[in-house]
Formats: sequence, structure tokens, C-alpha cells
Amino acid sequence: MLAVERRRVIAETLRSRGVVSVAEMAGQLGTTEITVRRDLRAMAKDGLVMRARGGAILPAPIGHEPSYSEKARQAATEKASIARAAVEMIRPGDSILLGPGTTTQALAKLLVDFPELTVVTNSLLVAQALMGSSRVEVILTGGTLRRSIHALVGPSAEESVRALRASLAFMSGNGFTAERGLSTPSPLVAATDRAFASAAQQVVVLADHTKIGQDTMCQTVPVGRVQILITDDGSDPAEIAAIRVAGVDVRVAQVGQDGHLERPTA
Repeated sequence: MLAVERRRVIAETLRSRGVVSVAEMAGQLGTTEITVRRDLRAMAKDGLVMRARGGAILPAPIGHEPSYSEKARQAATEKASIARAAVEMIRPGDSILLGPGTTTQALAKLLVDFPELTVVTNSLLVAQALMGSSRVEVILTGGTLRRSIHALVGPSAEESVRALRASLAFMSGNGFTAERGLSTPSPLVAATDRAFASAAQQVVVLADHTKIGQDTMCQTVPVGRVQILITDDGSDPAEIAAIRVAGVDVRVAQVGQDGHLERPTA
């Protein structure tokens, strides 16, 4: 089968399923996994796919803001590993900011029994996850409800955190690159996220491999303002290397190993 025909089949499978694996496509096409990987690299270069661990996914349009249900279906195991790695950074007595997102929601679920913790959030999902905790003080910002991400945004949300100072801000988004840092398709969400970042001593981005290398319309936090990125081991190694060169401490959570972190060697 010619390369153009293989890539047409790959593209059709992606449109119908949203994701393809190298092994499955090799079987379907009757070719080797090496050939499929070569096809995916070429398609990724043309912007037709986004490489992911073991396969590829459809790239999101630059202005498209995925809904909560769309995000919840993606990389759930990886997000759980990232959350377990992130919780190791938090200490009793800390005051932290948690932005919206399915990964920050996974982190919030691990904080229910945490002693002497104050959490400031604009995420209704984070607040709900901590609702049953008697030991965590939850401060919910004001703002306008953005239903697609179950979060409060806008000038009121920004004003809520402007006078605060927290040790850590855990943030997510729709894309993270070495060139532009964290980004989101929504100007409203971007402005609120920037206010969160400004209120923290350290900004920690939680981004699974589907976000690494992705760039969306609005820059949220420039790469120079991000101290730490926690991602999973499915992220593009070249992009991770570039992010490290940009000065970000990249920590890689090994999926399925209780959030074990892989750190760069000297």
C-alpha cells in the first residue's frame, strides 16, 4: 500500500475515533509499526495529527475550548499520576491556588484529608471535591460561570485573588509549549488564570502528554513565569527538552507507578 493511501486510512480512522494506536493501525494496514510511526511523524509535521504515547490524536482547533466531558475522557490514568506527583509538593499549613481542569480536580480529591490547608479556587469541581473535608478551608472566588469548564471567570474572579498571596498555584490549560508557555482558547479564562499566577510564589503547571506541544489562541502564563511542569512519560521528548532549556523544572510522573517522578540527570 502506498504511503498516501496508508495516511488516508489513518486520517479516516482518526476522524471516526479521535485516537489511533500504532499497533492497531499496523494490523489494520498490514504493515510494520515502524512504517506507521513514520507516517504519523509526517502527518504530525503537516499538522494533521498530534503524536501521543503509542499513537496519535486529532489536534484541537486553535480556538476550540473542549468541554469538561471531552477533557474527562482524555488521559485519565496520566492525570491521576500527575496529581499524585503534585500532592508531594504540598505541606501542612500551605495556602494554595487551584485553577480549573480535570487534572486539578484529580489533585483536589487527594487533599480531602490534608491537615491545615487553605485552597483558593474558581473551579466548582475542585470545591465539590473538597466539600466533605473538615480540615481544608476552601475559598471560592466570585465571577461569572463558564459552564464548559465548570469554573468562575471574569473581572470578579480576578479581583478575588488580586490581594491574595499563596505559596503555590497549580494550573492547567489546553496547551503548553516551550515558546509560549501555558495557553487556552478563551480570553476570559486566560485573564483569570493570569491573576491566579500573579498571586502565587510558584506556578506549577499540570499538563498531560496531550497538552505538551499544543498551542491555543490565548497565552495564559508565559514560560518564564512557570517554575515547574509536571507531565507524564507520554510527552514528546523533543518538546520536553526545549521546555527544560527554557528554564522550567520538568518533572515526569511515571504512569501506573503511584506518581513516581523522573527527574533530569545532571
